[in-house]
Amino acid sequence: MEVNAFIHFSINTFTDKEWGYGNESPKLFNPVSFNPDQWMKVLKEAGFKGVILTCKHHDGFCLWPSKYTDRSVKNSPFMGGHGDVVKAVSDACKKYGLKFGVYLSPWDRSRADYGKPSYIQYYRNQITELFTNYGPIYEMWFDGANGGTGYYGGANEKREIDRATYYHWPTTLKMIRAIQPNVLFFSDAGPDIRWCGNEQGFMDTTNWNTITTDTLYAGKAGISKLLETGSPDGTSWVPGEVDTSIRPGWFYHSKEDSLVKTPEQLFHIYLTSVGRGSNLLLNVPPDRDGLLNKNDVQSLLGWKKLIDQTFATDLALNCNVKASEMRGNSSEYAGKNVVDGNKDSYWATDDGIKTGMLTLDLGEPKTIGYVALQEYIKLGQRVKSFTVSAWIDGQWKQIAEGTTIGYKRILKFKPVTTDKVKVTILDSKACPVISRVSLY
Repeated sequence: MEVNAFIHFSINTFTDKEWGYGNESPKLFNPVSFNPDQWMKVLKEAGFKGVILTCKHHDGFCLWPSKYTDRSVKNSPFMGGHGDVVKAVSDACKKYGLKFGVYLSPWDRSRADYGKPSYIQYYRNQITELFTNYGPIYEMWFDGANGGTGYYGGANEKREIDRATYYHWPTTLKMIRAIQPNVLFFSDAGPDIRWCGNEQGFMDTTNWNTITTDTLYAGKAGISKLLETGSPDGTSWVPGEVDTSIRPGWFYHSKEDSLVKTPEQLFHIYLTSVGRGSNLLLNVPPDRDGLLNKNDVQSLLGWKKLIDQTFATDLALNCNVKASEMRGNSSEYAGKNVVDGNKDSYWATDDGIKTGMLTLDLGEPKTIGYVALQEYIKLGQRVKSFTVSAWIDGQWKQIAEGTTIGYKRILKFKPVTTDKVKVTILDSKACPVISRVSLY
């Protein structure tokens, strides 16, 4: 999917907080110009594929009229207490062809029973509401914020839980999958999608889609580096997702209107997330009126324009390609497959041959500043190291190098003018399977 949107929108939008304490009055929530169609129209134009909504953040306020708590939109002035933000957002996603996902904080600073078994039942009840009443959900997002100070029904104290065992995650996830089998679960540990180890907008330059999840759980300390790089020997397929915000904070704050990331900053984030084989989950928070701020909209559309302009013309498309070898000496695995524009064709070597070379003849000198590489990911991630060279002044000059490729790897380099480019696979876990080499 490459680019998805996070929507942080809740009572924190009206209290100017990032983390609500759990004692805020539902009457504070009243987005008078609430218009999720505006959100989705902008997000669709900006190239997003899916949207994840913060249905309940740490303060416990619910954006749908949950029958299990009074802390929800049903006790707010929003639409006279008859509003349902989750339904409106889900419907708007369908209208604009975007997938819909949910964030439901496992931590709840409002609940008197947080830390006790009864809270787990409450949490599962609310999950069941979301997965039963709001259509297909493509991703459920958990974070590692679990336990700490809170209102807790008036206790005003600090509570710690055993993060590894308290939530009984395997049981909860099995329950969800029984309702919607195709949902993907994101957390530090997956099991389907993992955190990238930071919130600054980048995946490590080495990014394996595999980790071993048996020792990981949401909120476990000291695993950021593993999550950034993945593990070449990991036993589970758990691709990374880079989460960051278009603003310094996650919820809308008017004082940050001048601090929205520029199109150029977002483009750099695109290169260090999608361009390193990860999905990007970019947070775009609606304001107190229930609209995306004009500064955010302008930046998003400017960013999309930069992406479209940069990658508009693939200078390698349908050029002549010479491969060092091809699997079974069969044209089905020929070098030309990497420039045919078909993601389901690929170049491969024989089993046991873990290196190889592709030479692209552009026919005439062309100026290039980016190379995009893709493995045929259905057959796994394989490449461990590679170089890219250009024919300049009668010799090969290295212009880029990398470790992993994965679904997509985009490398930016100082522009050069050349008529030939060589991609060399230096090492691979198995015979390389390359579906695309593009030059811009």
